Amino acid sequence: MAQAQGKLFLWAAALTLSIAASTAAGDEAWWHPNRKHVAKLTDFGGVGDGVTSNTAAFAAAVANLSQVAGDGGAMLVVPAGRWLTGPFNLTSTFTLFLERDAVILATQNLDEWTTIAPLPSYGRGRDLPGPRYTNFIMGYNLTDVVITGNNGSINGQGQVWWDKFRGEELNYTRGYLVEFMFCSYVVVSNVVLIDSPSWNLHPVYCNFDSPQPCRHSSEYVWIVNSNVVSGDDCIAIKSGWDQYGIAFNKPSQHIYISNFSCVSPTSATIALGSEMSGGISDVHATNIVAVDTESALRLKTGIGRGGFMRDVIVDGMRLTNMKYLLWMTANYGQHPDDKFDPNAIPVVKTIRFSNVVATNVSIAGKLEGLPQSPFTNLFVSDVTAEIFVNKKPVWNCTFVEGRSYNVTPTPCAELQH
Repeated sequence: MAQAQGKLFLWAAALTLSIAASTAAGDEAWWHPNRKHVAKLTDFGGVGDGVTSNTAAFAAAVANLSQVAGDGGAMLVVPAGRWLTGPFNLTSTFTLFLERDAVILATQNLDEWTTIAPLPSYGRGRDLPGPRYTNFIMGYNLTDVVITGNNGSINGQGQVWWDKFRGEELNYTRGYLVEFMFCSYVVVSNVVLIDSPSWNLHPVYCNFDSPQPCRHSSEYVWIVNSNVVSGDDCIAIKSGWDQYGIAFNKPSQHIYISNFSCVSPTSATIALGSEMSGGISDVHATNIVAVDTESALRLKTGIGRGGFMRDVIVDGMRLTNMKYLLWMTANYGQHPDDKFDPNAIPVVKTIRFSNVVATNVSIAGKLEGLPQSPFTNLFVSDVTAEIFVNKKPVWNCTFVEGRSYNVTPTPCAELQH
């Protein structure tokens, strides 16, 4: 397995991600439609030897198929082989299909990675001020796009980016492995995403009705039957950074997660924030398994963020080897610049965490609200955690209000009202 350095929506980037859609027998057509026009990458001069550049072949294939996609859709089939290429764009009414043993390899020639504008809800690149490098596979303002196959792989070969990032040798923010921006009806299914330069799968400002594992200011997102090994949060839900996110004002909402597994030794299974200035609401997660992961549910925010995180339900988790079950903090201090509003106070309320069984846990809960904006209406029920190390308080709660029922070990007083 490649070194796992990343997250789904992610920061530390380069995880192994396998997504498999779960649909009833009669429902497959909506996420895996038949396409009238089908071509193979080899039809456009593609060579799958892992050495020959296929940048021109991918560009020609998408350009050609985009001309006929409006007439019943188009599909580009990537056969078995190792297909080295620079970044490329997708088109609407289009399927990128990776056959078994097909690997799309991102070039390590950084000259092929141009720069693009930063996200408007961020105001700058995430790593550095200014623009950002383009993403490896990009969809912009598209409708009806599918990336699927027989568990083929998209490999970002991201180590060169990580080395330069850690060595402070980059002038711009790294690109992401796959990004959809201002898109609707997008599906990523039955593929493996691995070794990204940064975040792996990044839907932003999108409206979905499909399985999607990570998102930013998007709505109606489904994440089902997915497995993630990551060096950062397995799923991260975000919605803009400080004054830029407040001004852009697009929340992440109506997000549903089911049958999901995570391994992330240094981060969370499901994380909200810390960039959440556009708001996050209506997040439902059920049937979650995590092993060797730092926390089960993590909420991150801080003064200057504004926005809200509310109506979050996590019901049904099986956890092994965790540092925290619940980790919620309003003490994040990273800002895009010094123009943030210190009076922009986030609101966190109505968070429900239930039906959880955990073994080998260090801390059940670390909950840190703000004196001017406590976390309110927290409800923890039917949770059993086997504490392994008890050197610190099992529960540590400040400026939080809520209730609990049938929880072991006994929660902090703030959750016993």
